[in-house]
Amino acid sequence: MTMQVSKTIGASGKVALDAPIFDPVAFRLTDEQAGIIARAREIGQSVFAGRAAEYDREAIFPTENYRDLHRVGLLGIAVPKKHGGLGANYQTYALAAAEIGRYCGATALTWNMHVCSTLWSGPLADDLDMDADTRAEHEKRRAVHYKRIVEDGAIYSQPFSEGGAAAAGGVAFGTEAKPVQGGWIVNGKKIFASLSGHADYYGVLCTEIEEGEKASRRNTLYLAISAKSQGVSVVGDWDPLGMRGTVSRTLLFKDVFVPDDSALMPRGVYFQAAMRWPHMFLTLSPTYMGLAQAAYDFTVRYLRGEVPGMPPVKRRMYPTKQIAVAQMQIKLEQIKAIWFQAVTEARANPSKEQVLRAYAAQYSVMEGANDLAALAIRTCGGQAMLRSLPLERIYRDSRCGSLMLPWTAELCLDRIGREALYEAGETDD
Repeated sequence: MTMQVSKTIGASGKVALDAPIFDPVAFRLTDEQAGIIARAREIGQSVFAGRAAEYDREAIFPTENYRDLHRVGLLGIAVPKKHGGLGANYQTYALAAAEIGRYCGATALTWNMHVCSTLWSGPLADDLDMDADTRAEHEKRRAVHYKRIVEDGAIYSQPFSEGGAAAAGGVAFGTEAKPVQGGWIVNGKKIFASLSGHADYYGVLCTEIEEGEKASRRNTLYLAISAKSQGVSVVGDWDPLGMRGTVSRTLLFKDVFVPDDSALMPRGVYFQAAMRWPHMFLTLSPTYMGLAQAAYDFTVRYLRGEVPGMPPVKRRMYPTKQIAVAQMQIKLEQIKAIWFQAVTEARANPSKEQVLRAYAAQYSVMEGANDLAALAIRTCGGQAMLRSLPLERIYRDSRCGSLMLPWTAELCLDRIGREALYEAGETDD
């Protein structure tokens, strides 16, 4: 069941950690997994939660949080242990990210963009086909990126969207990389580029095009472009409804030279991953799993009269409030169940059933988090909407999830319906 938030004061005078979203015993996690996830929960609750309102209000990037993520080793959560990281697998990262999303959605969402540079180039790439020479070269290149992260605290981003169908996997990326001696010349634009102006390296998906060739998704490159490179610029304002601390402005690349050793994946491997490792696109969802839990947590605290800074007025005795909390509990457990199953199944070459479940999990979390936040508002009433309290921010942040590529809520519905009714290659002709 969903564990209620602890209010126990320890001997040190500090508030005890909230219970985990996913109890390690109930969900059969290892001690190592539980330790990593607890590390994320502790820093989220004790540090990030107190800063979240300012980042949201001012629409500023959570720079201080990233220094703390580096300090506690979480910048390298998915970096292999032999390279100095924590060596977390996909499931462990997802559960840790949900805990951070519970306390600061913008930090969790941008942290995902950073972690994917190591998750995709690390355990995910290890599952894919490469000949021995290519794999050795990849190992050499990724070690450079991992060292920057673990030792220097370098932040990587993952600008994806371009305003067209490329981010949804429909066409080739419009950002192009022309091969030249020693690397590539990159030209293009990325919109909604989280961490823009704050990342040290932009993990850019672009299309390699030789002279006279047509753009093809098969020729997608995944390049780490230094933010200091000549020709890289950040433009536009950032004043959105929610996820304001992500600072997702527009990135421009004008004749940017990118050296060979900046590739985060070898040629052809990203396309292979997109075809064979679809759960790679589920990594935005942990943030919203955390927000779903946060909406429930706030409601329980509010009705029990335990919200810090508010009078200790209890409202839990009213049957309508009790029924609403029951509805929230049921909804939350449904979301948790399908989402946990989906992130546990993440692997190369999943079955059709597993892919459909991943789409369903994405839809359930992205829509369900905001459903829970809306029910929390209705249940707690007008005072809970004050900006001095976190619920209205949870509501705004959670509303953004269903719009996010590559798996928007609409795309998930479309793919579930089509792929459930058609086997590969089937038509109605």
